[in-house]
Amino acid sequence: MCGIVGVVSTSPVNQLLYDALLLLQHRGQDAAGIVTQEERKFFMHKAKGMVRDVFRTRNMRALPGSVGLGQVRYPTAGNAHSEEEAQPFYVNAPFGIVMVHNGNITNAKALRSELFSADHRHTNTDSDSEVLLNVLAHEIDRATVGTDLGLENIFAAVASVHRRVRGSYSVIAMIAGFGVLAFRDPHGIRPLCLGRGADGTVMVASESVSLEGTGHELERSIDPGEAVLITLDGTVHARQCADAQRVHHQPCIFEFIYLARPDSVLDGISVYQARLNMGETLAKRLVSMVPPNEIDVVIPIPESSRPSAMQLAHRIGKPYREGFVKNRYVGRTFIMPGQSVRKKSVRQKLNAIGSEFQGRNVLLVDDSIVRGTTSREIVQMAREAGASKVYLASAAPPVRFPNVYGIDMPTKEELVAHNRSIEEIRAIIGCDALIYQDVDAMKQAVHSLNPALEGFDASCFDGIYVTGDITEASIASLNAGRNQGAEEPMEDTSRLSLPNSQAQEA
Repeated sequence: MCGIVGVVSTSPVNQLLYDALLLLQHRGQDAAGIVTQEERKFFMHKAKGMVRDVFRTRNMRALPGSVGLGQVRYPTAGNAHSEEEAQPFYVNAPFGIVMVHNGNITNAKALRSELFSADHRHTNTDSDSEVLLNVLAHEIDRATVGTDLGLENIFAAVASVHRRVRGSYSVIAMIAGFGVLAFRDPHGIRPLCLGRGADGTVMVASESVSLEGTGHELERSIDPGEAVLITLDGTVHARQCADAQRVHHQPCIFEFIYLARPDSVLDGISVYQARLNMGETLAKRLVSMVPPNEIDVVIPIPESSRPSAMQLAHRIGKPYREGFVKNRYVGRTFIMPGQSVRKKSVRQKLNAIGSEFQGRNVLLVDDSIVRGTTSREIVQMAREAGASKVYLASAAPPVRFPNVYGIDMPTKEELVAHNRSIEEIRAIIGCDALIYQDVDAMKQAVHSLNPALEGFDASCFDGIYVTGDITEASIASLNAGRNQGAEEPMEDTSRLSLPNSQAQEA
């Protein structure tokens, strides 16, 4: 899960790219990078850290040009501590290409071997994004042998990329002197959308909030398998490049549960409304397990769960209260590097308001439960604040399987729900009752907002991997390459801390 943006304008774009990345900061805090183009020359600055820390005035002045792209990184493969793996990535042949990528290539190992032995291309990092860039560059090179670079060649190259690459990938690339290319994998697992400004600026970005927050109007989402080429004069050309039998619109449902900002629209679906709908269906599930008259108050666990908690409270006729105050300078815990760090950080990032718990039967609502570490600590905090009973409801179903499409979710052995019954999970977490969303009800709650979708990737809940190439062996291989060197239990090195108060937190 990274955030990417690309812009073609008639004015300098460095500040616009910076502002757009700030609006995508919730999608990655490990590193940030911007590249711009003036005439046929690229100017790039990237480093580890948050957007506001990576880019100083001197860096911004060194990014001239009216075309550019940027990324905020959240690593799921390779080395989380490597400056070299910050994006954008660059190759000088053919033509000069820079690229940013959101997602995870599931056959990256095989592709890296092909690049070396058959394509005679060298990759210098463990990043799957560098592999993807070199595949794209090689296919453009093949498509332009004996001819000039043109639209048909570029679209043919993207079609070849689709045939070779597996996994999730939303990509924005800039070709020197030609324009910006954006494309999405045939399942549309990771989001990508297109928008325009009143001045003719064209922007592509991971989420609509990045467009709207910078004064651009959302036009549409880029379709699965589609390529969009924006030439330097701002003309937009679009082509479906994936084989028809491989195109199935199945975005990642975790985007709607947790990852995306609530004020974004992804694939025609309001993230906020999706979370309200999930609260509605969760309420129906709740009343079959815990009589509403046994609940005094509904309290969300900040912040992604708020819409679901509000709708649930309304549905069962119970007061909704804010019982926890969140420290915005401590990050999301399910992807923190060490278990001891996660446990410590829960107390640092949340503080209970005692008056909302004292003597009450409290229903806590969370967006999802992954390892269970955070949930156990929060339930204990509620008891310490004086709650008589603590019920816990999850707006998502049990997370039983690892994610391989760009979320740094733990191995299945670390998942609290893997191979455990609901009662066993409840005992581990320590709540008086545990209510999970139903998988089918969750899918229907979101699908009802855009019936044109064929479905969702919900693999972490149902174990069905939509690309069809995932086995136990491939999951083990992907786990071996994820976030190398990220386990540092003595230090809080969270890659999803969100000090930007405008960012949506969970």
